[in-house]
Amino acid sequence: MRILLVEDNDRLAAVTADALRAGGFTVDRVADAGQAEDALAASRFEAVVLDLGLPDRDGMELLRDIRRRYACPVLILTARDGCNAIVDGLNAGADDYLLKPFRVEELVARLRALLRRPGTALDVVLRQANVEVNSATRAVKVSGAELRLTRKEVGALELLVRRNGQVIAKSTIEEALYGFDDEVSDNAIEVLIHRLRKKLEGAGAGVDIHNLRGIGYLLTETSR
Repeated sequence: MRILLVEDNDRLAAVTADALRAGGFTVDRVADAGQAEDALAASRFEAVVLDLGLPDRDGMELLRDIRRRYACPVLILTARDGCNAIVDGLNAGADDYLLKPFRVEELVARLRALLRRPGTALDVVLRQANVEVNSATRAVKVSGAELRLTRKEVGALELLVRRNGQVIAKSTIEEALYGFDDEVSDNAIEVLIHRLRKKLEGAGAGVDIHNLRGIGYLLTETSR
């Protein structure tokens, strides 16, 4: 799940981004409203975490623009204490809010809760055949036994299970798992899927990942 973090405080942004990545999200961080608009125009994000105190523009104005143009949930971060500021943010289109200072664990939990709402992206537990992916804990089990995967392997498997029976383009997987600042080699997705396939086979998973050359990847159940 790819998240856009809009926060101008470098230290807070780094801590927040690290916590979100540890929670299984792919994070792109920008420092002002102009960069946020460029990022939203260039890529698809599952949610936006938005600080209202931006250097180039009031975050509330940006929030209203996001709501007019995009359907993704927005969680606002604000040091503006008081009921009026919260009400204004929710009325402007925010889906949730956190007052600064906040615990990063609460931010991750609230973001997951937003994405579990009907019509959004995140179910807690996904299952296909004997494979189970917990999107909250990032745990993967095969026939009840834990399978150790890297963060990106879990992300790829989660995406494949969510799109059960549908072909997923290589570019879609790449966009979901890698941020703007990540260095991605030409064969990064092929290598990632190869490693994931081997680990699933070794664990006796009842699924296969098919590589449809020039089209993408497809997860199906197998008789194994």
